[in-house]
Amino acid sequence: MFLPSPHRHSSVLNYHVSSSFRFSAKSPHHPPNYFTPNSSNKLMNHTAQTLDQTLKNQPWPLAHKIIKKKQPSSSLAVIFKTLDDLISNFLDLPLRHSIDPKHVLLGILYRWMNSPTPCEVVEGSLPSCLDGAYIRNGPNPHFIPRGPHHLLDGDGMLHMIRISRGEATFCSRYVKTHKYVVEQEIGYPIFPSVFSSFNGFGASIARSFLTLAKMLTGQFDPIRHGMGVANTSLALFAGHLFALCESDIPYAIKVTPDGDIVTLGRHDFQRSSKGRKYKDVPIYSADRPTLTHDFAVTKSYAIFPDVQIVMNMLWILRGRSPVGVDSGKVPRLGIIPRYAEDDSEMRWIDAPGFNMLHCFNAWEEDGGETIVIVGSNAVKVEQVLERIELAQLTIEKLRINVKSKSLERRPLCPRVLDFAVINPAYAARKTRYIYASVMESKSLVGVVKLDLSLSMVDGGDCTVASRFYGPGWCGGEPFFVAGDPNNPTAEEDDGYLVTYVHNENVGESKFLVMDAKSPMLDIVAVVKLPCWIPCGFHGIFLSESDLNKL
Repeated sequence: MFLPSPHRHSSVLNYHVSSSFRFSAKSPHHPPNYFTPNSSNKLMNHTAQTLDQTLKNQPWPLAHKIIKKKQPSSSLAVIFKTLDDLISNFLDLPLRHSIDPKHVLLGILYRWMNSPTPCEVVEGSLPSCLDGAYIRNGPNPHFIPRGPHHLLDGDGMLHMIRISRGEATFCSRYVKTHKYVVEQEIGYPIFPSVFSSFNGFGASIARSFLTLAKMLTGQFDPIRHGMGVANTSLALFAGHLFALCESDIPYAIKVTPDGDIVTLGRHDFQRSSKGRKYKDVPIYSADRPTLTHDFAVTKSYAIFPDVQIVMNMLWILRGRSPVGVDSGKVPRLGIIPRYAEDDSEMRWIDAPGFNMLHCFNAWEEDGGETIVIVGSNAVKVEQVLERIELAQLTIEKLRINVKSKSLERRPLCPRVLDFAVINPAYAARKTRYIYASVMESKSLVGVVKLDLSLSMVDGGDCTVASRFYGPGWCGGEPFFVAGDPNNPTAEEDDGYLVTYVHNENVGESKFLVMDAKSPMLDIVAVVKLPCWIPCGFHGIFLSESDLNKL
């Protein structure tokens, strides 16, 4: 999500939320000076001439209309693929760590879908409150990248474990986005990426023209059908399950009675009888587009982090990604009433050094005069899109005085932590416990339980329980499932943490169930999964009742 510039009136921010390998074609044996400005000019001229001749010979509708009637001819697809390869081989600069598939996909790549498959419970037993489905989203390229590839470019793949009466079934499917369907039909990746496609001046200009040519000839249509990858998260809203990503509107998902996953299509909330989208409210007081991955919602307010990760399309002309870090910008938080008609009531509060990546919960105190936020802060924000393991992610608790616009910050743990969750029943309510993933190197190696009531002590560590997965094992974001969701007197931490873990050394994956109330987060059940489960992003648990209502 991007906060629009005052001059970008077509870009609006809707803040109303009811709840919240061959690898690179470049050979390592290429000499450093293989690419020269002269060779670049020749190749760009050749590319332009080829495209010009191709477009002249290609029958397509009126130039001002982009209409996708059918896929372009195989000969045109071959030409485009050849040009793609030329750009990757000769124009791309040496690939940085963050866009080099050899690094990005190490321990992550998994491209095979699994039909519903029974699984074995190898330890303990599955609690009855887990009857339902745990689904996690994540990036998995369905074609092996031939050129630059960023982790965020991967196609959305859903990994689901369906549980019923102590038995488990596993299934994994791609979200069938417009991008996925088009590239499956063509046979290779064609969509550009703001994170990886603009790698050097020559490659940036050439890919820009090539993308335009693909659109004009009907190879894909991002205007009508979007170009998102739906790889980030999942949400249950108004009886619908959605796969989400900032780059597109949601895709509706269905879980079938036999435990399979079906993509229903894009959902714009405009033609729905329930869950209709509230009107857009442009935020003109934002002076430039900002990458907003997450935000906070309380009973009365929506709070948006205006961080140092920004978007500038002119950077493409410099041969770099339009998404990057503005080190001179002061981060701030924007607070606006949830039902505001315009941005006149937006209040901006400077928060130097606070670049919030994820918000885990937020609530109001003192009759609404104080807002409390618990979120992760990227201390080294310049590493978030490059090497996130070096971004020094910490979890902080913030107290904001709405009237005086003052801000207090307290760290909750000295460890590098992120991908945290709460008991979902406490969303927008005062929370005592946070369950956060421990990051070491490139992996999430365990989970800690933080007691926020201890955060009043300066410099204290709020950790009260922890569980590490063991040598070679790494996992993902946990999810909290209440032990007795219908019991209003149940304690906040009465429930279980669930997550996927995998071991690269032995090639195994498991589904873990941990007792959230125990001091060691004891493992109460382990399910051996039938295939390798790679790293992922965010997930959701749906009860049996939730599934029946989809």
